[in-house]
Amino acid sequence: MFTLTNILVVGILAIFMVGFYALLTTRNMIKIIVALQILVKAAMLALITAGYINGNVDVVESMCITVIVADTVVAVLGMALAILMKRNVGTLDIREISNLKG
Repeated sequence: MFTLTNILVVGILAIFMVGFYALLTTRNMIKIIVALQILVKAAMLALITAGYINGNVDVVESMCITVIVADTVVAVLGMALAILMKRNVGTLDIREISNLKG
């Protein structure tokens, strides 16, 4: 009835939904970056669960390490852009930034 796989899938879906809800409801750039991080972590947990089910845990672990490195670079660049936007524009609100004309 309640197997480990079912519990993992429900947990992954819950984490994914939290990240997706946060992504849809926020306008702050830093909160958007955090929501994207939550979505990526849910995807990595899904990869690990799929590897556990298929018995290819070693391959999935190496894929997840690659995703962690790439995701960290993207998060750092996003945070740097958010800091520069805050310094130059004075706000982190996406709607106000999108109304800027260059």
